[in-house]
Amino acid sequence: MEPVLLALKGVSKAFPGVQALDDVDFDLQRGEVHALVGENGAGKSTLMKILAGVYEKDAGQVILDGDPVEIRDVHHARQLGISIIFQELSQVPQLTVAQNIFLGEEPHGIFGVLNDSVMARRAAALLAEYEIGLDPTARLWSLSAAERQLAEIAKAVSLGSKILIMDEPTSALTIDETEKLFRLISVLRGSNVGIVYISHRMNEISRVADRITVLRDGKNVGMFGAQDVTIDEIVRLMVGRELETVDSAQRAYGTGRKITDKKPVLEVKGLSRAGVLHGVSFTVHPGEILGLAGLVGSGRSEVARAVFGIDRFDEGEILIDGHAVHIRHPGDAMAAGVALLPEDRRQQGLILRHTVERNLVLPVLDNLSWAGVVNRAACRRVTSEFIARLRIRPPDPERIVQFLSGGNQQKVVLGKWLATGPKVLIVDEPTAGIDVGSKAEIHQLMRTLADEGVGILIISSDMPEIINVTDRVLVMHDGTVLGEFTHEEVTQEKIMGMIMNSVLDKGGSTHGW
Repeated sequence: MEPVLLALKGVSKAFPGVQALDDVDFDLQRGEVHALVGENGAGKSTLMKILAGVYEKDAGQVILDGDPVEIRDVHHARQLGISIIFQELSQVPQLTVAQNIFLGEEPHGIFGVLNDSVMARRAAALLAEYEIGLDPTARLWSLSAAERQLAEIAKAVSLGSKILIMDEPTSALTIDETEKLFRLISVLRGSNVGIVYISHRMNEISRVADRITVLRDGKNVGMFGAQDVTIDEIVRLMVGRELETVDSAQRAYGTGRKITDKKPVLEVKGLSRAGVLHGVSFTVHPGEILGLAGLVGSGRSEVARAVFGIDRFDEGEILIDGHAVHIRHPGDAMAAGVALLPEDRRQQGLILRHTVERNLVLPVLDNLSWAGVVNRAACRRVTSEFIARLRIRPPDPERIVQFLSGGNQQKVVLGKWLATGPKVLIVDEPTAGIDVGSKAEIHQLMRTLADEGVGILIISSDMPEIINVTDRVLVMHDGTVLGEFTHEEVTQEKIMGMIMNSVLDKGGSTHGW
């Protein structure tokens, strides 16, 4: 019998104050998709970073093709045929798609000069082969989050890897792009590439994986054939307890609430920006959770950025509590009682090298200072309150934020805006890349805030989330609001049907949907 492609035996890793991995076993077969699941902080990313050469293990063995290996660094891992697509992308925004794909492996011409034209041609061929619709000459900064993710996948494929680690690869992808990724995975599987697939989206795990390994608190708590275990059983192993499902908790929440009887806390009237938004109008009422549904590029995030004063708009009006407000920058929005949890928490929501406390108190620092002197005791009281309220782990105000798990980073972003006492909270992809336990906590917090009278606008690519957590759903496409569904009416089929009808009315194509 052929040896397994990869085996990790008794792998352990500790960081100061944290045992990240404790005697973990894991293996991967050729042509297999092996899902690695667990809550944020369970050790998934640490285990894969050891395999990818980012971290050194403290103990254990890595066996590749039957032979023990010591992976020295990332370059050595790539030489061994191991590539990783990180959840938080490591790219150079100023470079082109082609330059990012071949970063570190650039073709050189005469006298060692980089050959950009060769890179562009190779990148174009690679993108065409895998049906990734990107311009190889486009700069990374000009692309959406979804397009940057696809560029990172193309880079990994270009290396000819025999082991490919995908860490939350669909977190920023549309339905169509996700289907393309799954087709690509099928092609790679047929080429005997072994894929480690990390995702918090349980429906993806059930669909794409051959086997599933569950980590909890740095330990392997079970390995199963994907057809031999239910999603509920996986979740119970992940969290170590019974967890109320999203469907049951949120469906009950939205039913029968008469939020629209109240005076709106936020009114957006005729919001327009040339080529981006076209007469967008809607209301959010106190205690209401309003969803914005649509494909990436539909204008959802652009609405949020305009309301919060990040992007300008050419026409339209914004009212808070019935009064027109002039929002020229985020400071105006904050003064009016609007808060925004952005789509990209690491780039837009946090100062990664600062502590939990410094991030949490940043928006309210003026209120915690006198004559330019910061009241440290007051800062610590605010920090302690939100660490406890949001269950931020570890509960250490001095912990550097970049070393927190994704779920706890998101809680810090949410906490800093809750400290401002907002009337309107806009949340853009609030649970992207977050485990089921943290997701349930964030959803429960949103319900609590709504019950306290906060108006919430949620933008999400997670269809079950947008359908189940909201009281109403607006559907957007091409910068326009197409229509509205109540909580009782909305389904994924109705949302996609409304979008497809709009495309057909405009003479577009539904290819790939």
